[in-house]
Formats: sequence, structure tokens, C-alpha cells
Amino acid sequence: MKHLLSIEDLSREEIDSILDTAVSMQDVQHRDVKKLPTLRGRTIINFFFEDSTRTRSSFELAGKWMSADTINLSGKGSSLSKGESLRDTVLTVDAMGVDLIVIRHPASGAPKQVAEWVNCSIVNAGDGTHEHPSQALLDAYTLRREFGDLQGRHVAIVGDLTHSRVLRSNLLCLRKLGARITLVAPPTLMPSGIASWSERDGFATSHDLDAVLPTVDVVMMLRVQRERMAGGYFPTAREYAVTYGLSPRRLDLLPDHAVITHPGPMNRGLEISADAADAVRSRILDQVSAGVAVRMSILYHLLAGEGSAT
Repeated sequence: MKHLLSIEDLSREEIDSILDTAVSMQDVQHRDVKKLPTLRGRTIINFFFEDSTRTRSSFELAGKWMSADTINLSGKGSSLSKGESLRDTVLTVDAMGVDLIVIRHPASGAPKQVAEWVNCSIVNAGDGTHEHPSQALLDAYTLRREFGDLQGRHVAIVGDLTHSRVLRSNLLCLRKLGARITLVAPPTLMPSGIASWSERDGFATSHDLDAVLPTVDVVMMLRVQRERMAGGYFPTAREYAVTYGLSPRRLDLLPDHAVITHPGPMNRGLEISADAADAVRSRILDQVSAGVAVRMSILYHLLAGEGSAT
């Protein structure tokens, strides 16, 4: 692996290898001294052009716990705010001899473009409404710990599908791992071209959350991204919560073994109730914990593992 830009670029074997390595990486979180020498001498830049808590901090922890020199940059604090182009900015950083850049950018395709400009490795930490591959890998890791083999497991992905980069990465990743997927959303929040997409890739769609919930192993709730909406996607927040929110009533529709996930941050009371977010069957904090281990594994495979760019 040279870069991690899209789940589409990974084979089933590569996904399994990343998840297998993450198992041993998670042991580090339970040590008194959380440190491995694996990436000593390596330099990682976390370059975030959008706000982030979980992704940015977990990549920073992942790098530091593996002894890499880890530096955080933001668009607001860089020369981009002075008018410098993205190309000149990343070429400047690359010229300093860094080994890897973790980049989040509001423009879909930006990490792929950056990877064509620089010599160092690039990790896509979220690009516009396109993809978020490390999130999909940590979600798969969480579910694999819960169920083992995901072959045939039914996952419902519910909510703001139109604006979600998590959707595309999870759809690609979980399908490669053999899961059965149903996308659930109001018609206004279904991605354009969804009918041909579902026919090609073999997943189902529905507008009826109550009908889907009794059949699932996993319900993955997605955040309503109001910052990307100009209005008109649903009449009111209350109506959305009543029709598509994971309410206390809907918890009773789930099979006893089913679990709840959410990539965060959550809009409590909108797409997910407090009862659902804090339920025994919720795996949301497990996802956060898995994020550090999986991102450690990603950095390992890119910078230290067999076949890494050196």
C-alpha cells in the first residue's frame, strides 16, 4: 500500500489484513505505557481543512503511540489563508521530507489529487461527500468483534445518505466482507441514481424504517448534516425524528442480538434518541475505541508493514 484513498482500492484480503493487525494494536490501549517503537523516525502530518474530533485525535494518538513525530495543521492556520493554492501548500509540506499526510478536505477527490502531486503517502480522512475509508474500516472492525464473520449479516444504514461520505465507504467495505445492506432514508435524502447503483452493487433501499428494523443485525444511524443543507430536505426536525429517528419505541422493533452504531458526532433527539445512543446494545463508544487501533494499523501498513512505501 502506498496510499489509502478509497475502500474501492482495497481487496478483501487487504481489508482483512488491516483489521487483523488492528486486533493486536488495540492491546496497546490497555497498557500502562501506550508506546510502540514501530514508526520511530517517521513524520506524519494531520492536515484538516474541516472540523473533526474523533478522526483527527485518533490519527494523532495512533501516530504518537507508534512513536512517529506527529504534527497537526489546519487550513485556517496554514498559508492557504493567505491565498496559497492547495498544490503549493502540500508540495511545501512534502518537500520537508514528511512520510505521510492525513488529509480531510471539503472537496470530493482532493486527497486523490494531492496523492498525484506528492511523493509521501496520503490517507483520505474524509473528502467532501465522497468517502471516509478509515471510518468504514473501524466500523467493520467493531462489527467483526461483535459477530465474527460478517457474511450474510444484515446492516441497515439509515439517515442522511445524500451528504454522507461514510455511506459510500461503508457500503463498499461491508459488501466486500459479505454483509447484506439496506439503505433507509426519506426520498429527499436518497442519493441521486440510487436505483441503478443498487441494481449494480446488489443492495436494497427502503423508505420504511419500521419495516426494516425487525430484520437487521446492525442499524447504523447517520448524522443529519444540516451544515450541508440549504433547506427543503424535510419539513421540520421533529418530523424527521418521528419518521426516521431511532426512538425508544423503535428499540423494541430490533431483534435481541442487534446492535446500534453511529459514526458521530450525534444529533441526539434528531437521528438518534438518548435512549438509543446510551443503550446496552449501542456500540458507539466501541467504534471510538476501535478508531485508534484501526488507524494505527493503517499507519503500520503504509509505513512499516510488508509492501509499504519506504
